Amino acid sequence: MIDRVTGWMRKAPWWVVAMVVVYAGVLVFVGAAAHFTDLVHSGLHPYRWAPEWLNLFWSSLAVFDSLAALLLVGGRRAGVDLMCAIMATDLAANWYAAYGIHHSDFFAEPGLQRLTAFALLVCATGPFVRRTLGRGLHLRPPRP
Repeated sequence: MIDRVTGWMRKAPWWVVAMVVVYAGVLVFVGAAAHFTDLVHSGLHPYRWAPEWLNLFWSSLAVFDSLAALLLVGGRRAGVDLMCAIMATDLAANWYAAYGIHHSDFFAEPGLQRLTAFALLVCATGPFVRRTLGRGLHLRPPRP
């Protein structure tokens, strides 16, 4: 079972494995952990100042961050696609919250700064990782 999940790592360039570990680590240990914590402590509406749709979006990231990390660790291109979609929408939502709701700015929001840096990393490296993952790195199932 483990070979099916991580077998692609033996064939992939070291930098692709490193990027997938970074992506999955941040998605799970920063993103999903924060959203799961919010869900446990406050339910689906952890931010009283935010509109309902924004609360539900951020709450849904507990599931989507975890799913993207699982797909990434499995060496699936869909993991990169989902991660990029998550980062683009989460960044837009956080910029909206900072500027449109809090009337704050980028330099006053360290969380927004970190999220923007990670989103830039994902956007800059994701296409290269995705292309490499699509090059038949998965182990073929054994023939009967």
